Formats: sequence, C-alpha cells, structure tokens
Amino acid sequence: MGHFRKPKSNSLLCEAKHVLQAHIKPDSRLAIALSGGIDSVVLLNILASLSKQMAFSLSAIHINHGISSNAPFWHQFCSELCHSYDIPITVKQLNIYKEQGISLEALARDKRYFIFNRIKADYIVLAQHLDDQAETLLLQLFRGAGIKGLSAMPVIRKQKNNIAPQVLRPLLKVPRSEIEAYAKQYKLNWIEDESNDSIAYNRNFLRHKILPVLKEKYPNYPNTLLRTSQHLAEASLLLDELAELDSKQCLCAGKLQIEAIQKLSLPRAKNLLRHIFTQHNIRLPSTAKLADVLQQLLSIRTDAQRQITVGETVIYCYKGLMYLLPKTKPPLSSWQQLWNGEKYLLLKDLNCTINFSYSKNQGINEKKLLQEPVVFRLRQGGERFSPHCNRPRRSLKNLLQEASVPPWERKILPLLFSGEKLVWVPGIGIDCEYQVKSDELGLTPTWRTC
Repeated sequence: MGHFRKPKSNSLLCEAKHVLQAHIKPDSRLAIALSGGIDSVVLLNILASLSKQMAFSLSAIHINHGISSNAPFWHQFCSELCHSYDIPITVKQLNIYKEQGISLEALARDKRYFIFNRIKADYIVLAQHLDDQAETLLLQLFRGAGIKGLSAMPVIRKQKNNIAPQVLRPLLKVPRSEIEAYAKQYKLNWIEDESNDSIAYNRNFLRHKILPVLKEKYPNYPNTLLRTSQHLAEASLLLDELAELDSKQCLCAGKLQIEAIQKLSLPRAKNLLRHIFTQHNIRLPSTAKLADVLQQLLSIRTDAQRQITVGETVIYCYKGLMYLLPKTKPPLSSWQQLWNGEKYLLLKDLNCTINFSYSKNQGINEKKLLQEPVVFRLRQGGERFSPHCNRPRRSLKNLLQEASVPPWERKILPLLFSGEKLVWVPGIGIDCEYQVKSDELGLTPTWRTC
C-alpha cells in the first residue's frame, strides 16, 4: 500500500498542515471519521504523516450505518487500514429507522454526530472538501433553505456541549481532483460505496448529471460558490447577533415574554424563534410550520394558556411566558413510589430527582412521618394542605395556582404522603402537622427536574 512512504511536499499536504497549525496544539487528540472512501483514506494518510511532525495523537472512528450489504467489508477494510498505520480505531454500529418528513441522510448525520460528541478526543476530523461545499450549497438552495442552511461549512466548529470534541475540516479548500491525484500518486487503496453511483440520491444526481454541465460553462464554480457561502455565513452571524439582542429584550426570568415577541417585526420574530430553537437543539421546523407557530404566538392573549407541538418539543404558553419542553408521555395517574429511607431517588417516570438531607429547626418530623408507609404519589384532586400553621387548611389546587406552578408541572409533581396524609409538596412546603419544632432536626427533601 505504500502507507509509510513519506509524502512529498505538495499543496494538499501544505494546506492540511497550515490548517492544523492554526487550530490545534501539541498533544491534541485527533480522531478521524474514517469511512474507507477515497477522501477519508487520503486524509488518514496525511494525518498519519503530520502526527509525527506536529506531536498530536491520532485515532479513527468508523461508523457502520448498516444500510449497505457491504458494510461488514468496509468495517474490515478500515480496521486493517488503521492496523497498518498502527492507529487505534473505534467501530460503532447505527440502527437507522426512516422517520416521516426527515431524509435518511439527515437521520444518519444526526446519529453520527451523536456518536462523535461522545468520542474522547479534542477534535473530530472530517474529510469534507471544496466540492462538498459547492454540492451542499446547491442542495440546500434547491431545498429552499434559509441563510443559515446556505452558509459555508466552517473549517472548525465548536459544539454547543463544551465537553464534546470540536469538528475540524482541514481539506475544505482542496478540490476533489487534488485528493484523487494524491491517492493515485501514493498508490493508496480505498473502497467504493456502490450507492455513490445511484442518481436516486439527490447529491449523486447533482454530482453526476448537473455539475459536469455546470463545469463546462463555469470551470471555477466550486470557488465561486464557496465565496457565496462565506458571504451568507457572515450574514448568518449578523442575524444571530440580532437574535441575541432581541432575546435579551424579550427574556424574563430566563423565559421569553410573548408580549415582547409580539412587538417585533415578523422577520425579526421568525429570526428569534429560529435562534431559540437552535440554542435548545431543536430541529428547525419547516417554513410553513414556523409560520404557524409564530401566528399562534402573535394571536394569543398574554393571560391565555396554549401548547404548540413542534416535532419532539412542546411550546407551553403560560402567564405571558413561553416554555420549551420535550414531548413526553405522561405517567399513569396511579403512579407511586415507596420511600424506604433513601437519601436520593431518581423518579424516571416524572423526569426528576429527590434528595433528602437533615437540617436543624426546619424540615419534616421524621418520627411522625414514619408512623405510616411513606409513598410518593401524583395529584388525584381534592387534596388539602396547610404549609402555614397560622392559616386554615386549603385546597392544593388553589395553593399551586397562587404559587404560579405551571399546569404541566402540577400533573407530575411527586407528592409525599404518610399513609393517606399529604406531608410535602415541591415548591409549596411541608404540612404544618409534620413540621419540626424549634431546635429539632428535620428531614428536608429537595426536588429537581432532570
């Protein structure tokens, strides 16, 4: 294979080295996403050579999408290739199920990045190149994407999760022709994905049918489209900055004020919603769905309640504020959980935790609590409660409303009972009958949503 032959100085190698020198530090951990195709095989060869010069550690990650019948062969090829370089490789298996309204390509990408974000490395290195940039821009254009979708892929991108490795693309300014010439010059072996020839896929149709014709008239189109993408990326950054300014004006206690959104112009309100969805890792809805969501927000009274579903997210409107929560299946009303003295409880069905600690002069009288079986239950209706000893017992419903506990939280609050007596309500307090007296040690539960 000639893997260990030292590559001569050429533009491709110099470009990759220049990018690495600009972004990584000595002793950085790089993990290349290795498919076995020509692009990633060439990048592996370059990185293997540069790792010795630049003192970074190198590993590989191969993702088996499980779509092609040849996937086991690709797995074996990548493993043997890394072994020849003496580079460790991790192989991950994906199970992809088609979802309505989402392309198979988008699903595979999301799952790949889910794995990438959990790799123990400083950088995930991808072999995307100049022609990929051009193809992506045109595909997004044909899909009717907005400015963010038409923006150029950056050479380096930080993930929202600071723990996740950064994404690094050292070949973005290199055309496919240089990559192919490099592979042939150094007699590298690679695998061909049979799906690359199928024009049933949009990218392949563009690559095989459209771009050759385009190249006849505009031979430098990849660089021209790259400039266009870079201009759009700058415009996208400006829109993000505007959204940040609008977000600060519209926020109240960390939640968006619906009335403030209603005062924005329609384009700014749309821009703000897209920004908020992106910040919360919510898949951006279609143009029509986004317009529908915005129309509902603009028409709602500030004192009205409403819930709007966007994919796997639910937007709750309550007391003039907007809440974004994952769509979940509500627990059965008969749900309950016994407490046997644990200091920590994870209540998966309610997506929350309960911590118990002891404090002097406050908390629950544990001796009185344990006179009956202690259990967490959900509201059934009709519960009465008295957190203040100088006030009469009142309905829990009224107490929750006065405390501005949102309706969706009221349905999943873990209420602590001793037998049939309600002892503690998160966010409200401890019933007077079970409160410790002065100088006594009390049991204090703390409720946190996950």
